[in-house]
Amino acid sequence: MEAPKTLQQAIRDFSDPDRCLEFMVSIRWPDGVKCPTCGSKEVSFLATRRVWKCKTKHAKQQFSVKVGTVFEDSPVGLDKWFAAVWMVANCKNLVSSYEIHRALGVTQKTAWFMDHRVRLAMQTGTFEKIAGEFEVDESFIGGLARFMHKDKKAKITGTGGAGKAIVMGLLDRKTKKIRLRHVPNTQRETLQGVVRQYIQGGSYIYSDAWVAYNGLNHDYVHQVIDHAESYVQGNVHTNGIENFWSLLKRDLKGTYISVEPFHLFRYLDEQAFRFNERKANDGERFVMTMQGITGKRLTYEKLTGKEEAAPV
Repeated sequence: MEAPKTLQQAIRDFSDPDRCLEFMVSIRWPDGVKCPTCGSKEVSFLATRRVWKCKTKHAKQQFSVKVGTVFEDSPVGLDKWFAAVWMVANCKNLVSSYEIHRALGVTQKTAWFMDHRVRLAMQTGTFEKIAGEFEVDESFIGGLARFMHKDKKAKITGTGGAGKAIVMGLLDRKTKKIRLRHVPNTQRETLQGVVRQYIQGGSYIYSDAWVAYNGLNHDYVHQVIDHAESYVQGNVHTNGIENFWSLLKRDLKGTYISVEPFHLFRYLDEQAFRFNERKANDGERFVMTMQGITGKRLTYEKLTGKEEAAPV
């Protein structure tokens, strides 16, 4: 089934439950329906219930198209799920759970849960090390002290980054794609550890004059721009990643207002996906997000911290 290219086409196509199911099957099982438990293709479709039954005897012989995806155990219909995916993937200034709640006619709590499940689908798996030219920088995410209650403001000590979440970014100058990590601190071991995890030795690294980056020149071609003196010296600058920070902060503060550090990595996954796929059209971004729904699951207990599990 051909994916819709515009919102109008998506509304028309996905108003039909049969077309929703057909599209979901084409995304999940392009080579034919398989049992998610045993992998067998010997399955029969029970049309009255819109589920399949595996002919091999084992537990969970019957399964729906949602099993093994971020949609699993959700009573929300595929038509509303597809609309939520389209909104999260394509709203340039992000979309809040309240907007999804009003647009789809679900509760705000349900919309919030759906929002996070879609972000999980956007999450990129393990990265391979890559070579090239990279801008590296870190940024502090949090409210401004002047807007805080006086009791909270009194607890702030040190610089403007005190009490804020820290995000490190690596921008590939060739592909113009970014990788983000929520890090616990800005110490040398932490920041250089992220660089060494994702970037091959011998690559070009451009950073500001923060002392935590000292020593990278042993494995990389490390060039530094001291912002106390200038912002650009030839091709030595961090303007690309600085521009991304301004986009990230404007979207977080303008749409989500306040983001809990516990959930920050999920919002970073969303923003990195939309930034990296910014040249794709709406339909392409929708399909890319749908292609990431399989093999991932997020329960409400895990989302709210009642089930301890480290971020993937």
